[in-house]
Amino acid sequence: MLSDKARPVVEATLPVVGEHIGEIATRFYEHLFAEHPELLDGTFNRGNQVDGSQQQALAGSVASFAGMLVNAPGRTPEKLLRRIAHKHASLGIRPEQYQVVHDNLFRAIVDVLGDAVTPEVAAAWDEVYWLMAHALINQERGLYSARGVRPETVWRPWQVERKIPETADVVTFVVKRVDDRLVKTSLPGQYVTVLMPMPDGVRQPRQYSLTRADDGEHRQFAVKRVSGDGKPDGEMSTMLCDTVEVGDVLTMSLPYGDVVLDDAGRPVVFASAGIGITPMAGMLSHLVAANSGLNITLLHADANEGAFALRRQVVEDVLTARNASIHVWYEDGTGSIEPMDGVHAGLMDLSEVALPDDALYYLCGPIPFMQAVRSTLIERGVAPSEIQYEVFGPDLWQADLD
Repeated sequence: MLSDKARPVVEATLPVVGEHIGEIATRFYEHLFAEHPELLDGTFNRGNQVDGSQQQALAGSVASFAGMLVNAPGRTPEKLLRRIAHKHASLGIRPEQYQVVHDNLFRAIVDVLGDAVTPEVAAAWDEVYWLMAHALINQERGLYSARGVRPETVWRPWQVERKIPETADVVTFVVKRVDDRLVKTSLPGQYVTVLMPMPDGVRQPRQYSLTRADDGEHRQFAVKRVSGDGKPDGEMSTMLCDTVEVGDVLTMSLPYGDVVLDDAGRPVVFASAGIGITPMAGMLSHLVAANSGLNITLLHADANEGAFALRRQVVEDVLTARNASIHVWYEDGTGSIEPMDGVHAGLMDLSEVALPDDALYYLCGPIPFMQAVRSTLIERGVAPSEIQYEVFGPDLWQADLD
């Protein structure tokens, strides 16, 4: 927690820092990459820099952490810290890199706020930064230790064994191990980071949810082609979908991710939209592989059945499970060739389905979708602690949807 000396200073300056945090973040990355261009090779995704999402992620996480220290001094934003720590571990972030971030962040703060950054203000915000940094370093150290790796050994080669077109813009990759290192089983709901060299030789990272239970030799993930809609298309997704073929070797991290299936033995409800089906498919696959017998309800929203990625796998798993049902909502109508328990028109409406008592809920999809579903569940009496949700990419700082 903040010291008694720093707290009133942070509280007094939080509004002005918050007002300028986006500009500070932009300036920070300019300084960081000018001084350390090597960080663009394998650590930061430059596509997120172009569209501004990385800047927003930094600004949001720092502001959220500082606000918690001021407004709830007895608490820390554990959910936010866990999500950032898992992503950092999947990238092999090292403790010494936090000093590099510190130096360039504070240079940016002085650039933007000028003389307002007195020695007292600088010392107070320095305290904020290192409280957050040390919390993350400690969590990341534990994540590496649990997997028996160091930051530089989270990576290993995997060969593409199958490439499966799912929809017009989603492709599933099945990869197999090609070295003699033991494959430690992923937890249901986790993701891997894929690290690939771009045409200019710069390696770019991107996280993808694992979509099927591990078998000790293979892993499976799905890639959605990112369309720029007037901006450059996603270079990572484009390369994976268009140029990576069977037999190619990919560099992938160990699995990480804090949103994992609870083994409490209670009914589970999966609610997803669009490509948010990917972690849900992975969790469902684990339950089927374990022959769990749990009461499973899968709810999914999409544009139409043709856009429903992993549809065949998910439907087959629901049919295989002993006590499972699936309901879908299609914006373009109710046409379906699959044996669904319910096909509904429009956006997901939980009033159209019966939900099991004492269930655990897992959400994934666009943030507005998850906010709407979570709010409806809470209005229906579901405790917030019973609802977990996966936030993709730079948006992960939005750990609290309230």
